[in-house]
Amino acid sequence: MLKILNIFFVVLGVIFLALLIAGAYVVIADPFHLWPLVQMLRAPAASPAPSSAGASNSPAVPKGTTGGTTPSKNSLLTPEQAKTLESFGINPASLPTSITPVMEACFTEKLGAARVAEIKKGSAPTPIDFFTARACAGL
Repeated sequence: MLKILNIFFVVLGVIFLALLIAGAYVVIADPFHLWPLVQMLRAPAASPAPSSAGASNSPAVPKGTTGGTTPSKNSLLTPEQAKTLESFGINPASLPTSITPVMEACFTEKLGAARVAEIKKGSAPTPIDFFTARACAGL
């Protein structure tokens, strides 16, 4: 009986050690690229003031596709989309101002035609959309 208990606890110890090593690898190497998600989840609690100061952010936030003599930094984005991307830690001005057919095909492959159509109509991307399709835009 004592031998069985000894074997049981040794096996549990080995499993626990393997879990610790795997957890350390995931935290250090970040193979699933979860660090931006962790930062995004921390951002609303850490900095509520910038989101409430809309006047100070207005020059950086694109105003949509309505044109004038001065083009916005990225006229493809609605203000809601730009604000969502900023919450992910992405500067909307750094994104491409036009979508190539190759990029659109990549987005359609990754997200599906229905979701791409929704985003084109002005729906804000979700964190899952961002992480799924970020390779298409080179992020």
